[in-house]
Amino acid sequence: MSYLGCFDLFKIGIGPSSSHTVGPMRAARRFLVELGEGVIEKVTRVDVELFGSLAHTGKGHATDTAIVLGLSGKIPEDVDASGVTAFIAGVTKAGRLALLGSREVAFSPLTHIRFNLRDLLPVHSNGMMFRAHADGQLLAERAMYSIGGGFVVDEDEAFVGTARGDEHAVPYPFNSMKSLLATCTAQSMTMASVLRANEDALRPRAETDEFLDRIAHTMFDCIDRGVATEGTLPGGLNVPRRAYGIHQKLLAEHHCRSGLPHPMPHQLMDWVSVYAIAVNEENAAGGRVVTAPTNGAAGVVPAVMRYARDFCGGDQAQLRDYILVASAIGALCKMNASISGAEVGCQGEVGSAAAMAAAGLANVLGASNEQIENAAEIALEHHLGMTCDPIGGLVQIPCIERNAMGAIKAISATSLAMRGDGTHHVTLDQVIETMRRTGADMQTKYKETSLGGLALAAVEC
Repeated sequence: MSYLGCFDLFKIGIGPSSSHTVGPMRAARRFLVELGEGVIEKVTRVDVELFGSLAHTGKGHATDTAIVLGLSGKIPEDVDASGVTAFIAGVTKAGRLALLGSREVAFSPLTHIRFNLRDLLPVHSNGMMFRAHADGQLLAERAMYSIGGGFVVDEDEAFVGTARGDEHAVPYPFNSMKSLLATCTAQSMTMASVLRANEDALRPRAETDEFLDRIAHTMFDCIDRGVATEGTLPGGLNVPRRAYGIHQKLLAEHHCRSGLPHPMPHQLMDWVSVYAIAVNEENAAGGRVVTAPTNGAAGVVPAVMRYARDFCGGDQAQLRDYILVASAIGALCKMNASISGAEVGCQGEVGSAAAMAAAGLANVLGASNEQIENAAEIALEHHLGMTCDPIGGLVQIPCIERNAMGAIKAISATSLAMRGDGTHHVTLDQVIETMRRTGADMQTKYKETSLGGLALAAVEC
């Protein structure tokens, strides 16, 4: 069984999309790296062809920019988001690109990256074909797929859904919530403890804690940048950034003691909403975010975790467990359905994120294993059928507000679950399977192509 842990689910990168930006960047770099020793020195030209959802919304999701960055050897975790625009402008002006930072070839994003709006590659809508040439002769050709959340596979790996070398041996593997709960009961362990034991088997605990703290810090830093930044989002829709204004009003309405807000009860959710909006405005602007489980849904998990810290008293250890438990839910959604909007619609992105956040929050609040499962189930259940229909192919409308709504739903789901004893009719496994089947039934125009749904609102106006 291929195990997906917290290091797999949470990735630090740049916006606006995990499947259309982070994934293609990783794929482009991987194509060149895996050409083999001595081969890249022969390359005189590289062409990239984008298919399906990548072709239809790739411009708005900066896929072409990501491809150039990847071919140059840059990786999402380390790329300087503030320097991307200048770098691309330099490549375009010079008509030259240093492959992996060394082998310089003639390259123009406008002519060497093709958006194929007609054809599809097998396996997944987010398909890419990379071709390397040597003096006019085809040297190598490879299809790759960005399957959501920054995960990239080639045609062979697509059958198992994970890249070669990603198989991990852990003491408590699980492929369903039923099996995870059974392990918890058999071992008399909390869900967080079981997940801890699995991560401990993969690396020293200090390394895991360092990673978890880095994820939390990056998420909170993204919120702080978002609420401090004014302006208009790029892309042509002229969408104003709202987090700053909302945050200023909230601060003005109530005094802050010890740096923490103390709102009236009905304003509590406004704080959660502004946290989520701040992250997704940063994502839409190409800023540094954490894929959780995707960039399009990157605001939900941070917003609820900030709520857990600022309003529920969650400490560092509890926030680490929040991320661990959230990662398990995200892994189940990915393994048994999808977290890709191009495959199952936004139910797989914001829906999965809400389930992750609800489970993490429930754990912080001391819920039982069964209540944690119930919280995730409620959150995901009430996102079923949600389409992915971004206006103009941009991760802005309705994506930014949709994250705020997902965060609110996650908190409500946790509250409902903790009012019960964990007993309920529909299981999380059943809801995940329903999400998979619903995604399969959903028409392509509602799955991140901007050809249907709300995406047509701009056309009608």
